[in-house]
Amino acid sequence: MDEFLMIWHHKTTILTDAKESSTVFELKHILEGILKRPPMCSGCTRMTSSLMMEKLGECGFTSQTAGPQAPAWPS
Repeated sequence: MDEFLMIWHHKTTILTDAKESSTVFELKHILEGILKRPPMCSGCTRMTSSLMMEKLGECGFTSQTAGPQAPAWPS
């Protein structure tokens, strides 16, 4: 299922969608294409490699919590 996410980066607000089976690292690659910055520079540098390989569904983002009317925002 698709999940809708709202991500803030400085003065930029990004609305994007991703599959529940996508990993956090894949989401950072989506942001890399938009922000033109390497994925490791785009915040969340304290993430461990095991967290980077978790799927968005395992992190608590589901189609019920991240819908198009109310997108979720990673904290």
